[in-house]
Amino acid sequence: MIKAVISGTGLYTPPATIENDELVEAFNRYVDLYNSEHAGEIERGELVALQPSSSAFIEKASGIKRRHVIDREGILDPERMAPRIPERSNDKPSVQCDMAVAACREALEQAGKTADDVDAVIVACSNMQRAYPAVSIEVQQALGIEGFAYDMNVACSSATFGLQAAVNSVENGAARSVLVVSPEICSGHLNFRDRDSHFIFGDACTAILVEREENTRAGQGFEILGTRLKTTFSNNIRNNFGFLNRGDESGIGKPDKLFIQQGRKVFKEVSPLVAATIQEHLESLSLAPDNLARMWLHQANLNMNQLISRKVLGRDATLDEAPVILDEYANTSSAGSIIAFHKHKADLKTGDLGVICSFGAGYSIGSVVVRHR
Repeated sequence: MIKAVISGTGLYTPPATIENDELVEAFNRYVDLYNSEHAGEIERGELVALQPSSSAFIEKASGIKRRHVIDREGILDPERMAPRIPERSNDKPSVQCDMAVAACREALEQAGKTADDVDAVIVACSNMQRAYPAVSIEVQQALGIEGFAYDMNVACSSATFGLQAAVNSVENGAARSVLVVSPEICSGHLNFRDRDSHFIFGDACTAILVEREENTRAGQGFEILGTRLKTTFSNNIRNNFGFLNRGDESGIGKPDKLFIQQGRKVFKEVSPLVAATIQEHLESLSLAPDNLARMWLHQANLNMNQLISRKVLGRDATLDEAPVILDEYANTSSAGSIIAFHKHKADLKTGDLGVICSFGAGYSIGSVVVRHR
């Protein structure tokens, strides 16, 4: 029986950062400009005045302190409030391809492998910068990998859904090893004019190499004991941007063509669903929550992660048991749990168990239980 192992991980972090104070200053300048421009309508009750944000509000609501972004100047321009990412000609690598290649090379180096050892690439993330040709095939070409590649999108759960697809390909013999890459440019779909969500996202790219156990060194990486996926439909996190938008001009520029969510409903509905999914997954593997040395959870909201880990463990988790990276990276969609895994796995010992879990729009939940070899 072929067993699948995570033998290497990689991370690309954009060099530009935005602190909460900087983001709040730009947002509040926009609020002042808007309220001044629409003073008459506001006074007549035709419009509601926008309210300012604050760093204290952001940190209390989310646990986020800063975020890495592809471009900061456009985001911090109160008359624009969107990243400036120039289009490239078709004969140059796309932005997502460049991010992916950087992360993949680190994953390959960590695993001690080259492109010749890889048979497939899965680009799994919330948004692709084009419909076709697939970004994954572009990454495949840039790395010089033979075999096959495809894109997939399951919002914030894309990386864990991609992991299961990689495990399936390895264990059924379709590939010796598979790269799962998540180039998340979340700043591109974030509404920086929305007080309730303007602080949520950051940009980053992760890569994971999944390969046959027989092709890895003794004690290298993490054996994948099992994967579990769950979806249930909800409109509480939504983005209506798509190729049909040009068919109805009335929707152009509307807020629903960017990220929108009903945060309180998401918190209330998703948290218990995630905890139950992890508990049921562990039980199916004849494991107990107490067996877990670490939980690498989706980095969307600190309060949410604390609640989920408390429900799973039956007590508050320590930062060692449930590490946090969203204070530095903010929510990087599907990359978040993998960033946590990448940065907080080296200290684990042989036999230590952990779970990688992501969750988000759909709703979608992906759980991957691993054991250090």
